[in-house]
Amino acid sequence: MLYDIKLHLHYDYAAAAGGGRHQVRVMPQTIAGIQRVIAASLSFQPMPAERADFSDFFGNNVTSIAFREAHETLDIRMNARVSVTRPEPGLDVSPDIAGLRSELDLVRSLSPLAPHHFLAASDHASIDAAITAYAHDSLASSVVATAVDLCNRIHRDFAYDGKATTVQTRASDAFALKRGVCQDFSHIMIAGLRGLGIPAGYVSGFLRTIPPKGKPRLEGADAMHAWVKAWCGRDAGWQEFDPTNGMRA
Repeated sequence: MLYDIKLHLHYDYAAAAGGGRHQVRVMPQTIAGIQRVIAASLSFQPMPAERADFSDFFGNNVTSIAFREAHETLDIRMNARVSVTRPEPGLDVSPDIAGLRSELDLVRSLSPLAPHHFLAASDHASIDAAITAYAHDSLASSVVATAVDLCNRIHRDFAYDGKATTVQTRASDAFALKRGVCQDFSHIMIAGLRGLGIPAGYVSGFLRTIPPKGKPRLEGADAMHAWVKAWCGRDAGWQEFDPTNGMRA
């Protein structure tokens, strides 16, 4: 399926910024067998004094920009056409938790998708005893079944509330509140999976909404979104889950 994506980010500063340096990660990524970027552009207003485009270690497209002149606003616009092939989940060939640990011991690669990069605690998804205990109740006969159950429980047990958290909110705080937005639910699921020893990472992308029957699609109705990827063993590989909506991504 072809998607035409338009993104507009607007920053309105409380006072004029005398300069600044930013790293912008909003350009879609080509992923073999899943997603192909046909065309993409990224523009800024005001124009930055410096600009450099590169890929980071994990393959994310990064644009580094710097300003030397004072400015009160910053507009970032991204346009892209992307072809997406949604693979069917197929049979669950993932091991149980004990089997996953054995398979992890056999992984020697440190490539960007190596599962060992996604086991340790991070700033927003620290290993938290309460979250690990919550995730432990989802343990099932396979890693995929465990992740599916945890995904569905977060969707059921937590309330979506755009005013409850900020971009600085940590998983432990959102877990205590039992409310938040997609990034909070993703961080909670990541923390829970990692607490069980399942490699998990944060995925940022776009969510296409479906308008009510007979109603036109409204420009701006779709949104940036966050979900989770989990390494489910050598045969199952990376699988993706959306705890905000309680579904496979």
